[in-house]
Amino acid sequence: MCGISGIFNLRQPDVIDRPLLEEINRLQSHRGPDDEGYFFDEHIGLAHRRLSIIDLSGGHQPLFNEDESVVVVFNGEIYNYLELADELVELGHQFATYSDTEVIVHAWESWGEDCIKRFRGMFAFAVWDRNKKQLFLGRDRLGKKPLFYTVTAKGQFLFASELKVLLGHPDVDTTLRHEMAEEFFMYGYIPEPYSAYKYIFKLNPGHHLTLTPGSEIAPKQYWDLCAPEQVLSWEQTQESLLDKLQEAVRIRLAADVPLGAFLSGGVDSSAVVSLMASLQSKPVHTCAIGFSEQAYDESEYAQQVASRYGTAHCQKIVDPNDISLIDTLADIYDEPYADSSALPTFRVCQLASQSVKVALSGDGGDEIFGGYRRHRLHLAEQRVRNAIPGPIRKSVFGPLGYLYPKADWAPRPLRAKTTFQSLAMDAVEGYANSISKLRRGERQSLFSNGYQQSLNGYDGIEILKHHARFFTTDDPLKQIQYLDIKTWLVGDILTKVDRASMANSLEVRAPMLDHEFVEWAYSINSKNNIRNREGKYAFKRSLENHVGHNILYRPKMGFSMPISTWFRTSLKDTLTRHVLSTNMCDSGFFDVDWLKKMISDHQQGYRDHGASLWCLLMFSLFMARQ
Repeated sequence: MCGISGIFNLRQPDVIDRPLLEEINRLQSHRGPDDEGYFFDEHIGLAHRRLSIIDLSGGHQPLFNEDESVVVVFNGEIYNYLELADELVELGHQFATYSDTEVIVHAWESWGEDCIKRFRGMFAFAVWDRNKKQLFLGRDRLGKKPLFYTVTAKGQFLFASELKVLLGHPDVDTTLRHEMAEEFFMYGYIPEPYSAYKYIFKLNPGHHLTLTPGSEIAPKQYWDLCAPEQVLSWEQTQESLLDKLQEAVRIRLAADVPLGAFLSGGVDSSAVVSLMASLQSKPVHTCAIGFSEQAYDESEYAQQVASRYGTAHCQKIVDPNDISLIDTLADIYDEPYADSSALPTFRVCQLASQSVKVALSGDGGDEIFGGYRRHRLHLAEQRVRNAIPGPIRKSVFGPLGYLYPKADWAPRPLRAKTTFQSLAMDAVEGYANSISKLRRGERQSLFSNGYQQSLNGYDGIEILKHHARFFTTDDPLKQIQYLDIKTWLVGDILTKVDRASMANSLEVRAPMLDHEFVEWAYSINSKNNIRNREGKYAFKRSLENHVGHNILYRPKMGFSMPISTWFRTSLKDTLTRHVLSTNMCDSGFFDVDWLKKMISDHQQGYRDHGASLWCLLMFSLFMARQ
């Protein structure tokens, strides 16, 4: 796991500013504290920061082919590198190291752009071919590793693993992207391929980009998750599920440094730990955090799994009212990011880094097996949509959604406003309504008239609609799983884990997001993923001999934080100071009177605006750094 960056002269050969590249590359030194390396010629400068995991002595980067005509900088892991190396040796290539990085240069020589289709793993890399004068960049299929890029007014193409590297270059245009506030307050992050900045982009997952002097920036897609031609039977699912997941776990155990796992006490991490224990003779190193308040604490369940499998378990109790990391989050994420579970995620990565250098996680289980509550609600809503024609639904549920109070205080079954709103919409609009941090009407209240007019009708839902156009299916669960993978998974979950782990110089591997496993799991019959209101049904049934019933079938918790309470107590003054700062009030984005009303209503207990105010606090911390 590493950090990469580079400068490429798109227009004409010119001297690359070596001191500048070294300076900005060191802004991501936390991603690779063990080593750094550079390569320069008249077209390009490549930079690397290394976190040594495999071939500790021979994996220095940039790394070359036999005659040094091809050079690579690489962030990630390629798990099938030994098989690929054997194949490439048969084709006549000679290897000088035992690292997975060297496979990339030889694969490029043999297969060109198609080499990326052969890699199984998580990666972002850049290959420079001196003979062809080609720069080839690629990102893994699901977006586990980030890659940002921009072009300066001088015609230099810049790329990096983190935004802060590009922002450190004096020629990078840091004009904010006008639509980013609309998107952020809908999603809680800035969706791919955009960033908070108008001229800085993220290379989409499953895409690569080939550049030569004078060429256009035109990323190409090499992978997508397709609707299954035929779904698996219950017997086929139960027969193969754990074997396939175990294989995905097995190939992620290769490391020349201490390796362990996160263990939250939930279904997914417990499954990964149980399979790890079956694959190695020595105890698995597991890490967990607990909370001093029982309402947020899952540590007893983590301890049950640790005891069952005899793991070397490390646990730390965290005060759920610990707000000391809030300013740190803005520095880690570089752009607005509103998932409050980033706080405990940072803490568990911090704890794990004290004993291991690589940790396996259970990320992806909810996305591929239908584990979110919103998945079950969407299916219930879709049954109503299928039974009642759209015009009738709109005329009945539209007014109900408008008139029904936003009952944040009420028991969950009585909070029907969002459901009524969603039932008046089509499937994609309804799902967008259910996942929004602030729904359309709430965003309209939040934003100033001037900002709303300047959007010219643009709505953040266009991101979801764009993805939905490329995926056709009659299966409502698979449609929203696909949308989750294109947006929520990469924009929220994987971003959270990458930045939190790399800030602590820790590599995190996610077996459930092995692309071959994801493709297979996507063929599971949706009726077996959600059955009798039980999410991840087939997965849980397959685990019954490995994980306790009380863990498999208890209510889902997750890393919840008491943000609503914070804004009435420990963060009361901080919230007001930041959200009503000059940077926010003069930004043009917001109706300042509405900001004041939200804060007042929440702090006096009239309404619960906790989630919305967290978004505003994170946005204000970002704006303060501009």
